[in-house]
Amino acid sequence: MTAEKKQAKCEKSKPIFCELSANDLEPEITEIESLCVECGKNGLTRLLLTKIPHYKDVVLMSFECEHCGYQNNEVQSGGKIAEKGVKITLQVTTQQDLNRQVVKSDYTSIHIPHLDFEIPAQSQKGEITTLEGIIDRSIRALEQDQPRRQEEFPDTAIEIDLFISKLHALKILDEPFTVIFQDISGNSHVENPKAPIKDSQCNITYFKRTKEQNCMLGIYLDNEDALLKPIQEGEYTLEQIEGEVLSFPTNCPDCNNPCETNMKLTNIPHFKEAVIMATFCETCGHRTNEVKSGSGIESQGVRIEVTVTGKEDFSRDLLKSETCDLEIPELELEVGPATLGGRFTTVEGIIIALKEQLSSCTALTGDSSDLETGKRMKTFIAHLEEILDGQRKVTLVLDDPTGNSYVQSLSDDGADDRLKITKYDRSFEQNEELGLNDMKVENY
Repeated sequence: MTAEKKQAKCEKSKPIFCELSANDLEPEITEIESLCVECGKNGLTRLLLTKIPHYKDVVLMSFECEHCGYQNNEVQSGGKIAEKGVKITLQVTTQQDLNRQVVKSDYTSIHIPHLDFEIPAQSQKGEITTLEGIIDRSIRALEQDQPRRQEEFPDTAIEIDLFISKLHALKILDEPFTVIFQDISGNSHVENPKAPIKDSQCNITYFKRTKEQNCMLGIYLDNEDALLKPIQEGEYTLEQIEGEVLSFPTNCPDCNNPCETNMKLTNIPHFKEAVIMATFCETCGHRTNEVKSGSGIESQGVRIEVTVTGKEDFSRDLLKSETCDLEIPELELEVGPATLGGRFTTVEGIIIALKEQLSSCTALTGDSSDLETGKRMKTFIAHLEEILDGQRKVTLVLDDPTGNSYVQSLSDDGADDRLKITKYDRSFEQNEELGLNDMKVENY
């Protein structure tokens, strides 16, 4: 359904639909009359804003026309386009993997290297489905015109029948296979059935979009050349703004209403400069806090291991950059950089943030919850509470390929006996994800 048709339906039915926000829709189903793209008569569209466990808010849209019987179902992101695209590589080894929920946007391409099979981006509408559902939909699409092909192009029909049999073989798992989801909008997701434990069969990487990909999404940076201009005489320098709180207008990531972001450049003792950013939306009450490095990427990555035994360790200052993985080996917990974002807090603060994020997950109380997942999540949260009460000794691991993360030492002379800091050379894949392999700085 094109944007023009959606706008036309909106204008001819209930204009208030154009003014609805995410907060207006949650959690009730909203119904509007809208034009059927098949017969042109009025049908009924139902909208529901819901949260997918361990993912984000989405808008489910279902259209049905009682005149001609036409039906259509779509899913769209309930928030803004992600800053980066996402690539999800899933190793399928069991029947449970075929039942994983998959959220795919309009811009998701799906590739199965084992069969050299690809579903191009924008060839299908966004939807919530399962891996088995994706394979079934591909089989139905290939079978649709087979009777005509068998009459007009018998050789082609035989080849397609052979390929359909290979797709059926994927469903009975004759052998393990790999599925790759790539989405330039960053709004795709594959369920982790072991959550909150790390999904060892699923690898998620993020990439920066090209200018052409931004244009496909309708993102145009008209002033990007101006952003690259050096600071002119009389403008602010880093020395002038250090310690000052700067404010600039932005849009709320939840309701998209105008709000302001406050930014301050601060110096972390024994480390480096960092930019602390805080946003508060007066419309919906949403708050975000981020921290970004005030300097460049370090020449080496850093792995920090701190043994947490009690209150003394809870008070350590901690800087987690937006590129840093966090791990607690004793709980088999590993979270990627995007889960908590960049934060300047304490060891206690980062554990509390983990607990709050898991506690607010709808997998515990939502319609999509199941008993096994809910029980596992509650047990895991209880373990985090034991850590905060000082009843459980754990190791907190920060692994940051940019080298921009930090944990305070309790010793005046280097790392103390419960803090281990290891510098390492980045791999080619890590440099590729950071965009460093394409940076040429020689002979300029």
